[in-house]
Amino acid sequence: MRAMLRWAHADLRTHRGEALFLVSATAGIVASLLLAAALFGYATNPWQRVFTQSQGAHVWIHTGRTADPARLAELDGVAATAGPYDTVATGVASRGARAAVELRATADRPPTTGRPLVTAGRWLDPAVPDGVVLESSLAEALVAEPGDTLTLPGGDGRTLTVLGVADSAEPRYRPGERPGTVWAPPTAVRTTPGQPGRVTGLRLTDGDDTEYAVQRAVTTLGAGAVTDVTDWRQARAEAQGDTRLLGQVLGLFGLGALAAAALAVFGAISTRVRGHLRDISVLKAIGFTPGQVVRVFLAQHLAYAALGAALASALTQALGSRIPGRLGDAVGVWQGLPGHAGSLLGIPVAVVVLIGAATGLAAWRAGRVPPVPAGSPVGTAAGRGLSRPVRRALALPGVPPALVLGWHRAFGRGRHTPATVARLALPLLLITVALGALTTIERFDSRPEQLGLAAALTARPAEGLGDREARALLQRSPDVIAAHRGLEVAALVPGQTGTIALRGLGTRQDPYPYSVVEGRLARGLDEAVAGQGLLDLLGVRVGDWVRVTVEGHPQVLHLVGRSIEPENGGRTISTSLDTLRENDPALQPTVYHLLLRPGADPRVVRAELTEAAAGRLDIHAVAGPADRLASLRGVVAGLIIVLALIGLTEVSTAIGGAVRDGERDLLALKAMGLSPREVTAVTVTAVGCTALAAALAGTALGVPLAHWLIDHEGRTSGVGAGIAQGPPLLHLLALTAGAVLGAIALAAVPAARAARRRLADTLSAVA
Repeated sequence: MRAMLRWAHADLRTHRGEALFLVSATAGIVASLLLAAALFGYATNPWQRVFTQSQGAHVWIHTGRTADPARLAELDGVAATAGPYDTVATGVASRGARAAVELRATADRPPTTGRPLVTAGRWLDPAVPDGVVLESSLAEALVAEPGDTLTLPGGDGRTLTVLGVADSAEPRYRPGERPGTVWAPPTAVRTTPGQPGRVTGLRLTDGDDTEYAVQRAVTTLGAGAVTDVTDWRQARAEAQGDTRLLGQVLGLFGLGALAAAALAVFGAISTRVRGHLRDISVLKAIGFTPGQVVRVFLAQHLAYAALGAALASALTQALGSRIPGRLGDAVGVWQGLPGHAGSLLGIPVAVVVLIGAATGLAAWRAGRVPPVPAGSPVGTAAGRGLSRPVRRALALPGVPPALVLGWHRAFGRGRHTPATVARLALPLLLITVALGALTTIERFDSRPEQLGLAAALTARPAEGLGDREARALLQRSPDVIAAHRGLEVAALVPGQTGTIALRGLGTRQDPYPYSVVEGRLARGLDEAVAGQGLLDLLGVRVGDWVRVTVEGHPQVLHLVGRSIEPENGGRTISTSLDTLRENDPALQPTVYHLLLRPGADPRVVRAELTEAAAGRLDIHAVAGPADRLASLRGVVAGLIIVLALIGLTEVSTAIGGAVRDGERDLLALKAMGLSPREVTAVTVTAVGCTALAAALAGTALGVPLAHWLIDHEGRTSGVGAGIAQGPPLLHLLALTAGAVLGAIALAAVPAARAARRRLADTLSAVA
C-alpha cells in the first residue's frame, strides 16, 4: 500500500495540470446537473405546493348565470366542488395601470376546496363591504398591495379597497388574454356593472381523468352554457413556464458534458497507459500484481472525481441561492424541498460512479501490461515506415518537412487518432449546439417579426372610445406604421374537453403579417392559421377543417397554414376579423397590435402614445420569449465554459500522447537533419491537425443537431418547429480557430522541451 501511494503521489506531481483539469471538469458537470435538478424542482413544486395546500380544483368551468352547475357535484369521479360562484367581468385601474378582472363572489371565510392562500394582508371582512383580495399575479401587474384603492370603470368614482393578496393554483393573469381573479363580497359583485357569469371548480378523485370529467360536465350543462374551461395541467404548465426549459437545457448539456468527461477520463488513462508501459512493467517486475496496478489507477482518478463532485456540491449548497436572478431563486426553493437531500447526494455519486466505470476499463488495460515489454516502440514505429504520398510530399520543393511529418504523425499511423478526434469533437459539438441556442434566443430579441411577434405594442381602448377615434390616436405617432385591429375569444374544441384562443386579427384588405412556416397566410373566407399546440391538441394537419364553439355558436375554419405562436402554448387559431364577424356582425375590435418602424424604441413610443391618449388607451409592450429566457444566456455561457474545460482536458491528453510519440521519433528526425525547432513543429503540427479535424467534425455535426434539438423543443412546447437559427459562420470559424490555436499554444512548450532533450535521455526512454 505504501508503494502504491508513493507512486500515485509521484504521478500527481508529474501531471498536476491534468489532475486540475479533471477535478475542475467534474465539478462543473456536477454543478450543472445539480442546478438542473434545482430548476426542475422549482418549475413544478411551487405550483404543486399551492395546489396541495389549497385543495385546488382540477377543473374550473365558466358558465352563464342561467346554468345550474350545482348538478356537477353528483358526477362520478368528482370528490368536491368549489362554488358555484357568481362572477362579473369588468376592469380595474390602479396607479395608471389597468387590467381586465373577474370579480368572484366569495364568503367572508375562505372556501375548503380551491382555497386561496393569503400571502399579504388579510381575507375578506364583512366590516369592509368594498374590500377585495387580489390574485398575486394580478396584484403584481397592477403594482397593488393591501391598503391600495382600485378604480372601477363607469365614471361614477366607485372604488374597491385591497385587503389582501393571495396565491391560487388557477391559471395566472395574462394581459389581454386571461382576466385576473378578484375575490369580493357578494354585494360588491351584484352591484358592479359588467358581464355576469358563474364559475365552478371540480376536485376529482383522479386528476388523470380530467378530460372525461370535462366531457361529462359539458354534457350535463349543455355545450351552449359553457363559456370557458381551464384545467390543472394548463395552470401547472403556465406556472412552470420557461424555468422548465432552463432545467431541460441544463440537464441535456450536463449529461452531454458528463459523457464527454467520462470519455476524456478514459482517453487520459489509456494514453497514460500507452506512455507508461515501461513504468508499469517495472512496477510489475518489483512485485506489483495486476490487481494492484488497476487499483492504483482507479483510486487515483476516483479521488479526482470525488474531489470535484464534493467541491461542486459544497459550492452549490453554500452559494447557489446567491446566484442572481431566477437561478438563485430556484436553488433557494429547491433546498427546502423534501427530495433535496437525495438529489444533493445522488447526483454526485452517480457522476463519480460513471467516471469510475470509464476509468476501470482503461485501468484494466494497464493491468494486462506484461512485466517485460514485448518489444521496442521504435521498432514498431519504424516498421510501418512512411507512406508513398508522404514520401512524395517530402520530396516537393518548398514544402516544409515539419508540416508533412506532423500530418503523418496525426493521421498516418496507429488507430488511436480517430478515437482522440472523436473524444475532442464531442465537447466541440455540444459547444456548437449551445451557440445555436444563444443565436436562437438572440433572434427572438433582434428579429421578433420572424418568430410570431410582429407587433411590439398592444393598445386596448377604454370604454366609449370608438374604433375610428382609437386608430386616429394610434396612427398619430410617426413611429407606428400599422395598427391592426384584433379580437380574441375563448373557444371550445371538439369534444368540449378544453378551450383554445380564437383570434381575429387584421382584415382581408390589411392582413396581419403572421410568421407562417408551413402552408400559407389566411386570405379567403373561413381560412385560418394555427399554432403547433392547436394542431397537436386536435390531431389535425394543415389543410384540414376544424370546428370550434364560441359562446354556443359553431365556427368552422379551414387551416391553410401553421404559424409560430410563442404564447398560449401554441393553442391558438388565428383568422381575420372579417371571418369572425361573419357569425356575429356586432363584434368590435378590443385590441390593436402596433407595428413600429425599424429602429423605433417601443418604450419611447409607448410613453408618447400614453401621454397623447390621456388615459383613453391602455398600452403595453409585447413580452416575447427573449424576455423570459434572458437568464438562459448566462446559463448557456457557463455550460460553454464547462465544455471548454473538458475540451482542454482532452487536448492535454492528446498533447501528452504526441509528445511521447515525438520522443520515440526524435532520433530519426534528428538523423534526417531536422533542427530542434523543426522537431517541435512536427509535434505542434500533429496536435493542430488533430484539433482541426475534431473542430470540423464537431461543428459539422453540431449545426444540424442544434437545428433538430431546438425545433424539437419548439414542437413539443407548442410554439412549433421553424424557430431554430444556426450559429453564424463567423462564430463557427472563431470556435474552430480557437480550438486549433489553443491546442497549438498548449503544445508548444512541452514539444519544445521534448525536442531539446539529450540523445542519452532519448535512448533511455525508448530502450
